[in-house]
Amino acid sequence: MRKELFGLADRLAREHRLELDEYRALIDGRAPEITAYLADLAVQARKRIYGNTVYIRGLIEIGNVCKNDCLYCGIRRGNTSCERYRLSHEEILACCREGYTLGFRTFVLQGGEDPFWTDDRLCLLLRAIKQEHPDVAVTLSLGERSRESYARLKEAGADRYLLRHETADATHYAKLHPKELSFDNRMRCLTDLKSLGYQVGCGFMVGSPYQTSSMLARDLQFVEQFAPDMCGIGPFIPQSDTPFRHEPAGSAELTCYLLSILRLIRPNFLLPATTALGTIHPGGREMGILSGANVVMPNLSPASVRAKYALYDNKLSDGSESAQCKDELTQRMRSIGYEVVTDRGDVKPIP
Repeated sequence: MRKELFGLADRLAREHRLELDEYRALIDGRAPEITAYLADLAVQARKRIYGNTVYIRGLIEIGNVCKNDCLYCGIRRGNTSCERYRLSHEEILACCREGYTLGFRTFVLQGGEDPFWTDDRLCLLLRAIKQEHPDVAVTLSLGERSRESYARLKEAGADRYLLRHETADATHYAKLHPKELSFDNRMRCLTDLKSLGYQVGCGFMVGSPYQTSSMLARDLQFVEQFAPDMCGIGPFIPQSDTPFRHEPAGSAELTCYLLSILRLIRPNFLLPATTALGTIHPGGREMGILSGANVVMPNLSPASVRAKYALYDNKLSDGSESAQCKDELTQRMRSIGYEVVTDRGDVKPIP
């Protein structure tokens, strides 16, 4: 079995694809030796394209109002304990100005699916950001919208869109989401975004309730076939005001193992060491980079609202997670041999 797993790792590094049952074999066979081997292959693959650079994104959580009632999410509609907020147009622009001064050249605007943020309001905001900072990239992560909406936002200046698929198994998707949300519509959104010319990011939770290794294998195969520009994965972390409050959290170790596999599937894509990874393990950011990730997203949101964007319990938002502590983050990355760069950080082609 050991020889078979190492053979699969080598073939994945060469061909960037495996069969579904082979992905599952890699997941089920996780052990220290194959973990280290995959991480080494992943780091080599990333360094061939990105060297030892780490891209930073300034994360601005524009609001925690959400019309959806996803069972795992702390800002779900049904959570009456959530203290709601919504940043104003001017507050968001102020975050961008501060971020630009700090050296950020990508801003990620993330929020719940809030009907307040109409296309008109978002287009006005995007044009204002691009007028003040024409050399930045703007990433949106605002959930499911119509194709027409995505097209308008792209025309107004949005460069990238993050929409985690959460799980590539339709039955599993239904167990994590309310009936009004559908797996088919989530896939439609991702397809629309790609066809409109966005740099598109998908992603999934690791260790979410009801998840099996077969489901994770399907996630890996979906990423292989969809071929996104970005992929965000992180461990499931329960939130105390959700139906999944008593479910066990996912593991940092399995998340990092999957990061290595993902890097070998798509050697050139943008792969963040996520906040959830840093939350579940004090060295999670570094573990992610050493497993093949090449992006970190410190928080640029106003300090007064960061704790309110509680997707899960104990979410990091200060220290090196804060954009204002970029120097600390730079030193942490430097301590493991990597350099944070001031760059838009667009996806690079495979040489």
